[in-house]
Amino acid sequence: MSSPIPNQDQNFDVLVIGGGINGVAIARECAQWSKRTLLVEQNDFSSGTTSRSTRIIHGGLRYLEHAEIGLVRESLRERERLLSQLPHLVRPLQFLLALPKKSRSLRRSSLAIRTGLWLYHHWAGGKRPPSDDKAAFEQQLDSGNSWSIYAYEDAQCEFPERLVAEWLTESVAAGAVACNHTELLEITRGNGRVTGARLRDRISGQEYAIHATHIVNATGPWADTVIAASGISTPRMIGGVRGSHLVLPKFTGAPEQAIYTEAIDGRPIFVVPWNGQLLVGTSEVADANVPDNPQPSPQEIEYLFQSFARLFPRSGLTQADVRYDFAGIRPLPFAPGKPSSSLTRRHVLHDHTGEGAAGLLSVIGGKLTTAASLARDVVRKLGVDVPEPVNVFASPAAEEDVESTVRQWARLVACKAKIPTGCAEAIAEWHGRHALAIAHAASLDERLREPLCPHSCHLVAEAVEAVAHESAVTLGDILLRRVPVALGACWSEECSREAAHKIGRALGWDQSRIYLELLRLEEEREQFLHPRHGQAVNPKPGCGSPVRNVQHY
Repeated sequence: MSSPIPNQDQNFDVLVIGGGINGVAIARECAQWSKRTLLVEQNDFSSGTTSRSTRIIHGGLRYLEHAEIGLVRESLRERERLLSQLPHLVRPLQFLLALPKKSRSLRRSSLAIRTGLWLYHHWAGGKRPPSDDKAAFEQQLDSGNSWSIYAYEDAQCEFPERLVAEWLTESVAAGAVACNHTELLEITRGNGRVTGARLRDRISGQEYAIHATHIVNATGPWADTVIAASGISTPRMIGGVRGSHLVLPKFTGAPEQAIYTEAIDGRPIFVVPWNGQLLVGTSEVADANVPDNPQPSPQEIEYLFQSFARLFPRSGLTQADVRYDFAGIRPLPFAPGKPSSSLTRRHVLHDHTGEGAAGLLSVIGGKLTTAASLARDVVRKLGVDVPEPVNVFASPAAEEDVESTVRQWARLVACKAKIPTGCAEAIAEWHGRHALAIAHAASLDERLREPLCPHSCHLVAEAVEAVAHESAVTLGDILLRRVPVALGACWSEECSREAAHKIGRALGWDQSRIYLELLRLEEEREQFLHPRHGQAVNPKPGCGSPVRNVQHY
């Protein structure tokens, strides 16, 4: 069952609806400023837009074209803070900007581009010069086109699901109550202001009411649905835009850098090394459907693959090599008649006081990079004078210290849990210093030391920890988000079965529960990732994590 609300205390200062990166960041900030906070999510934390992103932490180089200087500077500051605060999850990543010289949309002079990149680097602190190694990339490029290539640096969070899990744990430690698999039935009101909400536990079916002084609607593409369900008359806020992605295998000669380039229609897209694979995205298609299960269209899949193939004609890959495709809905502001590329990516807070719902805020927009900044803005709206954090710009020397710290954690994990160092590195890179607690638990019980499947370095102990301290309830919560091995290239239904039985035994599930959890996991994985069945994928050690030099057990 989802996390219960204490019966003796159902009065809260703040109810946050929506458990993606923005909602969890808001709950964390509220709790840390001593607000009695309740966070509810209808499915699982980070299971919506957050898990369907391009997984980069970036300053928004393209925003310079639209003169959104403030947003770029804010994003770069937040990027540097994440690099400093969560170095095991957010890592610097080299990017190459590749522009075909014959492109109809190439309206930029080389001087303008170089000036923009210089400003971008300078605003981020200017301490990490980008690598200019373009040789491997240039060998793969379409020889029929002439390309202009520029180097710059941004960052990547390969698993924002893990970032959400860490912030969620911090929220609860600060006093927040977090309930996933909990549906909002209605926001209640009285005398022109919000008074609380009626909720339903989607697993037990139990319905109950809570009282709240303030409510934050951080449901992303569901924001209008939440407001309408509560009978609040508000002009449409969200203009949903579907962004689709492809996951491809790496090919011989694939660059280690991320590529920022133009698609076949001139729109910007990324080709990013991710999870031992390549992530290609994203499309930009207006989508007004209910955002419960967005699907890439065949046209989007063709568009993304042809854009990739134009860039890398020598890759040897065909569309049949696509491993996964998935889509999410960007909660951009509703602006009929305007192209989505021109809409701001800056978040907007809509105050519903004028609509008879004082105390209710709706979040429009937002992105991975600026979630913490958005959370501070929300808490300021609630009357707390939140100062801006001091800018922290990581130096290359500091990053070397981070790598050394992670390696030190890994050595301790390997020694304590009696597992190979390569596997310990995988655990340290997902859990940071908390990996030591996982290693301790594994050292006390042989069942918890078992790998989740034969070619994974991740342990049953991580799954048990996810249930005990990270609000995981279902097998999908565990394997797709807290210990996201099921996103790996080599994961299969056989892996799911083995992991389900190992986790179920460790958690005391009976055979019926194990069977039902397995069915639900495979259904959720199919709906989210659309794995290509029948494709021969060679299992490899370290599946599902950025592991180097991994050894078998």
